[in-house]
This record gives sequence, structure tokens and C-alpha cells, in this order.
Amino acid sequence: MKVKQPRTWPVRLWLWQCSSTILIHELPLHVSVKGKEWYQADEVAQTYDSKRFSRGGQLIDDREKRAVLDALGPVDGRNILEIACGTGRFTIMLANRGANITAIDISAAMLAEGRKKAKQTGIAEQIDWLRGDAARLPFPDNYFDAVFAMRFFHLADTPATFLTEMARVSNNIIFFDTFNERSTRVVYNWLLPMGSRLYSQTQVEQLLEQAGLSLIDSAHDFLLPYGFYRKIPNGLAQSFRDVDRTLGEHDFAEELASVSYWAAIVNTPATIADQVNDTVTAND
Repeated sequence: MKVKQPRTWPVRLWLWQCSSTILIHELPLHVSVKGKEWYQADEVAQTYDSKRFSRGGQLIDDREKRAVLDALGPVDGRNILEIACGTGRFTIMLANRGANITAIDISAAMLAEGRKKAKQTGIAEQIDWLRGDAARLPFPDNYFDAVFAMRFFHLADTPATFLTEMARVSNNIIFFDTFNERSTRVVYNWLLPMGSRLYSQTQVEQLLEQAGLSLIDSAHDFLLPYGFYRKIPNGLAQSFRDVDRTLGEHDFAEELASVSYWAAIVNTPATIADQVNDTVTAND
């Protein structure tokens, strides 16, 4: 197993808890997200994965992990920041592929579940766990090779603040997902304990521009709602998923998809110059 070299952060971090294999740091919390009290409960963390990613929810888990891997590309030896890491589904996956990953979340209970997974998998030394506020990241500019957030922006009260902060600490890739305002999620959104902020493509494009980011790729998926897949066995869910993917090939699917995945790069003088050259070439 490759052992991660210690990183020295040129900022103040408050040591919260340590064990023989891993450290968790805690930062002051001034978090502005929906349902933060509900999300931080111990019982929510303990059943989070089983309620969402068992049965047909396994298909959601598989799709989300593929989206992250497609966006980030090879991660071996790269420094990656995960926003709202939850129980570490993506954290563990990326650490297993050789990434040096820092994972931040507001929930101590979620982080504790992630720590358990890391110890069981034997990659604990490749992960730094932080309990803190994603709107005030304790890192210098351009510190990470990639920054991503899954299942986060639907809870963000101030998405522009979070995305701008993610862009500040990345030197290259930003990746995140959103739930869409014209999807079937609209029907049951009000029933969810935390609710959801739903986005249009125009709103996402505006957020990217405000954060100094350029969109490089997007994908739109799941015409059938997540909640439907979670309620049925995985075998039956696969049949519906096949139909879902077939319908997703039509023009209307992008507007009605439940979730969108957005990959962007940080605007630098070099990337801006490339965009100008591409525009000039296209107009020739």
C-alpha cells in the first residue's frame, strides 16, 4: 500500500480527534445549508448508505461513481478535495485509486462512518478528514488538482459562495451535480426532510461564470426519480434503468432529467487564451 506523504497546510487547523491511523480536524462552523441539523444526526449517518444505495439504489451509486471517475480522470498521486463527503463513498473509491484526498463535511457522524470504511479498507493514511464549512475552506489558492461535490448543491442556500470557494482552491478541475427544476423531483420535493434547491441550465451557467469557471462537459440522467429506484429490488430496477437510458437518448431528456453532472476548469490566462484561439479557429 502506498503511504501518503504528510501535507503541511499553511493555515490554522483545530485538532479534534485522532487515532493511530487517521486525523480528523474540526473548523469553526458557519454553514448555510438546508436541513443541517437533520443531516448531522447519528441515526441519519448510520443508515445513510443502506437507505439510499441498497436495492435499486445500487444503480444510482454506480452511476454517480462513474460520473466522478469520468470527470476527474486518472487520480493516482493527485491532491483532491471532496466537499460534503458524507460517509466517504467517493472518498474511499478515489483513495483506492491512489489519490491523496481531503474530505470535508459538516457532520461528525458522517465523518465517523467514513473513518470506519477507511480503516476497513486499509487506505486510512491517504485521507485527511475535516469537519468544517465549505464556504470558508482553510486552504490557499490553487491548492488542489481537483475539487468536487456530489449531492451537495441541492442543499446549498448560497451556491455561488460555495462554488466560488471551490474554484479558489482548485488549480484545474471542478465537478458537481445538481437536481433539475423540470424533473420528476418537483412532484415530491416538498416531502423531503431537507427539501432541495432545483436548478436550470441557465442558472448553473451563471454560477460557473461568476466563479470564474468554464464548462467543459455535462451529462443529464435519470428520467425516473431516485426514490423510485430505491423502492424496488435491484434486478427489477435494472429493467427500468434500461428503459430510462433508452428514453434518455431523445432530445427532451436533457430538460426532464432528474440530475445533471457538470465538469468545469478554472479560468487561467492559459485557458482563456485557448478559448479565444478556439473561437477564432471556429470563425475562420
